[in-house]
Amino acid sequence: MSTEPGRDAATAPVDAEPTVLARAADGVGHLTLNRPRAINALDLDMIEQLARALDAWETDSEVSIVLLDGAGDRGLCAGGDVRGLREQIVSGRADLTADFFRAEYALNARIAEYPKPVVVLADGVTMGGGIGLAGHAAVRIVTERSRLAMPETRIGFTPDVGGSWLLARAPGRVGEYLALTGASMDAADAIYAGFADALVPSDLLGDLVDALRTRADPGTPSELVLLFDETPEPSALAAAREWIDDAFAADTVPGILQRLRARSEPAAARAAQTLEELSPTALAVTLAAVRAARTLPDLRAALAQEYGLVLWFANTQPDLVEGIRAQVVDKDRTPAWHPASLDELSEGIGATALASVPAAALWG
Repeated sequence: MSTEPGRDAATAPVDAEPTVLARAADGVGHLTLNRPRAINALDLDMIEQLARALDAWETDSEVSIVLLDGAGDRGLCAGGDVRGLREQIVSGRADLTADFFRAEYALNARIAEYPKPVVVLADGVTMGGGIGLAGHAAVRIVTERSRLAMPETRIGFTPDVGGSWLLARAPGRVGEYLALTGASMDAADAIYAGFADALVPSDLLGDLVDALRTRADPGTPSELVLLFDETPEPSALAAAREWIDDAFAADTVPGILQRLRARSEPAAARAAQTLEELSPTALAVTLAAVRAARTLPDLRAALAQEYGLVLWFANTQPDLVEGIRAQVVDKDRTPAWHPASLDELSEGIGATALASVPAAALWG
């Protein structure tokens, strides 16, 4: 249960812990993801609560800025409820899977297109579904504690929630590197890769929120952030561009691996080792998806492409269920991928996945 927009969380029933706090004061509509023990992982009810609050505040003249953050000190959002996703697939409820992604992607697009500035504090862990909330906002704040990633290949899946749109627009071949390896970004990397706008020290976030409420001069959210932001340390991703661009420009995943193994940098060898442990299907499809996203006109088109891909995985690929089992359910970290090697992959599997058409279009 959530509180209604404009209603304080304290008025919620004492026996029901709200998973989203929604309150409005001093011109700011403040949304807080409130599942700190799960690092605020999203379920369908939370997505619907966020959407309802945005709907209510869009026409509320008393709200001019929307602020989104996460409860606890571990992160904004660790992603979506992949355990629930696995249960839906195993039980044959593809309709529920489609419902979840349709609602989530509609929220991602809503944040990107919202007529009032959305400011997101991506403090701590912000991954997967958390990127769908933070990555498309008008003002995207990271801190020295931030760790951002699209780690879907690690569960036999592919980046979604508009992640392919962001990855496709990262400098050089950084997008392919982040998408395939699921590597984590610190604040400097996130700003460099285009996933964030400014670094604000975590101990100044409260002051920033106060400034948003009091409308100190200057008055726009972007201008206010400049009063608190710091120049990040040099990005490790930027420093690694030479080997990343060389290796991840290869046409295929085997080609990328070959180039990585030929490099002298220890980080390139570690990237190759990571790829060798991941789902061959997820890697091939993700490479195709990021490159296809570069040709798309906007975020909505990228979300539509991702929608087709995630339903293709959910309905036809055993690696998604197996990856969630190994990483989240049993946590044995020993997934049995099918096929187990890149050599066994069907030729053109990336194109096959991209050509998959869902029974019902995402937009329409």
